[in-house]
Amino acid sequence: MFPRVCGLLLVSAAVCVSIAKDQPQWGEAWGRNMISRDTGLPTSFDLPSGRNVKWVAPLGTESHSTPVVADGRVFIGTNNGEPRDPKHQGDRGVFMCFNEADGELLWQLVVPKREEDPYHDWPKSGISSPGTVEGKRVYLVSNRHEVMCLDVEGLANGNDGSFTNEAAHMTRWTNTTPVKPLELGRLDADIIWTHDMMADSGIWPHDGSHSSILIHGDYLYVNTSTGVDNTHKKIRTPEAPSILVFNKHTGKVVARDRLGIAPNIFHATWSAPSLGSIDGKPVIFLAAGNGILYGFAPYQPTDQAGVATLQKVYEYDFDPKAPKQEVHRFNGNRGEGPSNFYGMPVFQDGIIYLAGGGDVFWGKNEAWLKAVRADNTGTFAKDAEVWAYALEKHVLSSPAIHDGMVFIADTSRNIHCVDQKTGKTNWVHGANGDFWSSPLVADGKVYIGSRRGDFWVLKASKQLEVLFRHDFREPISATTTAANGVVYIGTMSKLYAIQEGARPKAVGKL
Repeated sequence: MFPRVCGLLLVSAAVCVSIAKDQPQWGEAWGRNMISRDTGLPTSFDLPSGRNVKWVAPLGTESHSTPVVADGRVFIGTNNGEPRDPKHQGDRGVFMCFNEADGELLWQLVVPKREEDPYHDWPKSGISSPGTVEGKRVYLVSNRHEVMCLDVEGLANGNDGSFTNEAAHMTRWTNTTPVKPLELGRLDADIIWTHDMMADSGIWPHDGSHSSILIHGDYLYVNTSTGVDNTHKKIRTPEAPSILVFNKHTGKVVARDRLGIAPNIFHATWSAPSLGSIDGKPVIFLAAGNGILYGFAPYQPTDQAGVATLQKVYEYDFDPKAPKQEVHRFNGNRGEGPSNFYGMPVFQDGIIYLAGGGDVFWGKNEAWLKAVRADNTGTFAKDAEVWAYALEKHVLSSPAIHDGMVFIADTSRNIHCVDQKTGKTNWVHGANGDFWSSPLVADGKVYIGSRRGDFWVLKASKQLEVLFRHDFREPISATTTAANGVVYIGTMSKLYAIQEGARPKAVGKL
């Protein structure tokens, strides 16, 4: 692809675009819909000539995190397969901050791997959680299952916050041998506060953390990624929470669920929370690892000491015919078993749109996209289903809803367009690879890339129309992001900024 150049990478010529807005989190803030209000976005691009290519930034060798854009910066998680700072060597989780204008690396958070069990922090997977930005703070979950608050300016404006031990934090952790802390440099992150969910909140993480932190008022809502142990058949911490609430200013845990979800988690809790409403009141929705969709009343401060209990106001069994007890006996059974979730619930106009089903690694093939009413406050929502759309195979995507259509992709190599009211098929587009990412709808187009590396731009309409296809020749796990007239595509090893009319100053060979 493009040559890797230190410092300034590929700088675009000046182009005139209509500035829209930032994209500070994965999906919209209210409802988590996978859309962007941006306009003037490119339909196509050409890497050899640099047509519509603003810049390209090198990442690591595995990048599963969706980019977010805010305050003139682009944030994305990756691994340390291609170290950008020579003092950081070996397998690490990395969270990078780039200059939105030119792709220059401004700073990076580098986090050592957990070493007690590879299933806590899967080798080379890096930081897979996307960041959530508010003001001068970016919140994320690291590969060590820490909920973290970082300064968006890095150390450029000094070492802010109550946490000042960044040097020790980025040094390889060991329980047996003293390690001299690395020295801080200009490329290192500024940690404001951090909370280790494994050590301090009793979770048992599996494979790796995946959470897109939801901000509501002064509080952060975080799915914990708690799950099975390395046998895939045992829950080591049956009292572990599935959702935690933090004071965003201090990092203190203020609330959690106590619903006893953990014993029936089939794999892990990887679906991030979303914000919707019931009867005009805000509700935090969580698609839990036991195949149940829950709604919680937002945390309200009290004078009581200790960690409060989130109040459940909604419950929907996504797969009522699935087994609910001793679920791990179905491990590896492709024909029968429980359901779970990877993508987020999306809320719009009193309806929750959610995709789930058998686990992609260990479960049955059966999966669905469902539309569910969010109007049965305080009851078990048995009759809430509006429609169910059967998918051919496992699903990891979150749905995108636009103009009476719902778009979803699955691991049967298909992109689906479904009628929002009826759940009937508008069209199905067969692609070349499985989809782990979610579709993004923006500017009348659907953008999505597959694990094979084929990237598609489709017309967001009830009739299938392929506008563009490009083969990146490496997997794409991240959802495409659009912000301020630019489309951001994250592959395993590079982040591409695509803008109508842009051309870089230097173009390398494919």
